[in-house]
Amino acid sequence: MAGLHSSSRPSSSSSLSSSSSSSSSSQQVFTSRLLLLLTLLPLTLAFFAFVLQWRGGLTDPVTRWSPDPFQFPGMDNPGSNVGSDRRSGSDCVDLLGRSKSPAFPYFKDWKFDVESDLNPKICIISSTSAGLEQTLPWIFYHKVIGVSAFFLFVEGKAASPNVSKVLELIPGVKVIYRTKELEEQQAKSRIWNETWLASFFYKPCNYELFVKQSLNMEMSIVMARDAGMDWIIHLDTDELIHPVGAREYSLRQLLAGVPGNVDMVVFPNYESSVERDDVKEPFTEVSMFKKNYDHLPKDVYFGNYKESTRGNPNYFLTYGNGKSAARIQDHLRPNGAHRWHNYMKTPNEIKLDEAAVLHYTYPKFSDLTSRRDRCGCKPTKEDVKRCFMLEFDRAAFIIASTATEEEMLRWYREHVVWTDKELKLKLLRRGILTRIYAPMVIIQGLRDSGLFGSVIQSAQTTPSKDVKSSNTSRVDKPGMISSRKIGVKETTATARRILEIPNETSYNSAIPPLSPPILDDLYIEI
Repeated sequence: MAGLHSSSRPSSSSSLSSSSSSSSSSQQVFTSRLLLLLTLLPLTLAFFAFVLQWRGGLTDPVTRWSPDPFQFPGMDNPGSNVGSDRRSGSDCVDLLGRSKSPAFPYFKDWKFDVESDLNPKICIISSTSAGLEQTLPWIFYHKVIGVSAFFLFVEGKAASPNVSKVLELIPGVKVIYRTKELEEQQAKSRIWNETWLASFFYKPCNYELFVKQSLNMEMSIVMARDAGMDWIIHLDTDELIHPVGAREYSLRQLLAGVPGNVDMVVFPNYESSVERDDVKEPFTEVSMFKKNYDHLPKDVYFGNYKESTRGNPNYFLTYGNGKSAARIQDHLRPNGAHRWHNYMKTPNEIKLDEAAVLHYTYPKFSDLTSRRDRCGCKPTKEDVKRCFMLEFDRAAFIIASTATEEEMLRWYREHVVWTDKELKLKLLRRGILTRIYAPMVIIQGLRDSGLFGSVIQSAQTTPSKDVKSSNTSRVDKPGMISSRKIGVKETTATARRILEIPNETSYNSAIPPLSPPILDDLYIEI
């Protein structure tokens, strides 16, 4: 019996071990099957959803507003001869968009519902001589972020028939030509006879442009008020508003959140930092910007000042005092191209700590010669002082007027193009430089959709008489301004009510483009 008992113990132990091993094995199998199921289930659901959408079972909200729900933005219509279409159209169509049908997916057409009742209503005033390759992306980008109306004072290339006809076709855009009649009208304006702008009169180049911009801004206030606008912004066509800081990427939403007692909102400017010397389309090729002093800690700004300037006269190549939006109200007037003022009070202004104006400064090598060709000053250190307000513009004009093409390109690479990768990385890490992609993505999306090409194509196929009657801002005759349509004769009483107040008040000089703080300013503070 003792032998039987002793022989049964190993058998019992072996049975327990076998049972435990079997249980562990089955648990592993269960776990592996569960993991397989959890992996296959979402893949199956994703595939099922893809098949339904491909077959038309689901409606994609992005393609809901597209003219053809089965056509991606930028694709040509089936059966169309792309090559022959492009050869027969304008060269601008090829540059500004691949497709000739309006297919931007977020709007039913390129008119962007200009009669929208969304508030606040925002308008932009600009004085420009740029071509369609710059003005069309600029206009439609700002339409996307919430701008309702544009008052474009055009001359040069912008006033040519091929360009102005396209601009006039766009709803919400008023085109005002620089004619003798306009100049005579502006010569009778109030600010022409006031002292605060007088120091800029009768000087060439940048000073002349500054005076034109101020006079155009004064006229735009009346037009903006007649159009029911709430805010007005002066902006050049090489500048884009970057409306961060609101819940959405929307200028309208940003200004809607401004307290009612604020009269003016200042947007500090960021300056483009190009990384190549062969940029053709700055809005979609430039993503690096140098941040404004107002958006940087003081120790970061001054601590990296010398490396940031790279041997240039100042931290920014050109101006550093931003642009501003003004609330439309009685007695509003411009205070130079960068600010607004009020005849009856000191405006209550705020400066935004996130939103900015992106200034694309000398982004193309050709900008050196184009600026030179617009100015007749002598390329001497003394003469350029009466033509340009900022040091870098003076230096650029002299080099463009005296150097060979090869010397100009070398100078451009040294002073404008950021080629030092280590320095770029260092300043990006320290916050001096930053990457901004939103405008690039929006404008590239508009271009890929064929939007710009559609606008140009529509202008080419629309008779001139229909273009004139399609918008109340049209001129009556080429080169002549209708006072009725730019708000001169019909709104004389309105202008008088806004602008005519006692003259005994004196005002400081207009605010010109100003460079950012320099190291000497830090020493003065200390």
